[in-house]
Amino acid sequence: MKAFLFCLLVTTLHSHAQSSDEIAIRRLLQTQTETWNRGDINGFMQTYWKSDSLQFVGRTGVVWGWQQTLDNYKKRYPDKAAMGTLLFDIIEVRRLSETYYYVTGKWQLQRTADAPSGYYTLLLRRIDGAWKIVSDHTS
Repeated sequence: MKAFLFCLLVTTLHSHAQSSDEIAIRRLLQTQTETWNRGDINGFMQTYWKSDSLQFVGRTGVVWGWQQTLDNYKKRYPDKAAMGTLLFDIIEVRRLSETYYYVTGKWQLQRTADAPSGYYTLLLRRIDGAWKIVSDHTS
C-alpha cells in the first residue's frame, strides 16, 4: 500500500510539473498573439531564442538566426495592416523531456483584403528558466 501511495504521489507531482510547463507555453503563445496584434514585432520576437542557432522554416526555406528571422518578419509585415489580427488554434502541446516541448497548431491572419492561414510546429526549450522557441516551422 505504501508503494502504491508513493507511486501515486510521484505521478501526481510529475503531472503537475507537466501542466505548469504547458501553462507557461500556452502563455508564451498568448504573448505572441497579443504582441502581434498590437503591431509589435519586436515584442513578438522576445518569445524566440535570441541565438544564431534559432531555426525558422517557412515557405521560402530555412532561415537561421534570431536577427535574420526578425528582419524577415519586418520585411514581410511592414505595418499593422499587413500584420492583421493573428489567431492561434493550439492542436497539441507535447512534452518531449524536462527541457523540450513540441507544439502543433493552426494560425490565421484576419486582414482587410484576405485571411491567410496555415499550420505551425514549434520546438520549445527551457533556457535559463524560461521557455523559448528554438525552431519554428510555419506553412
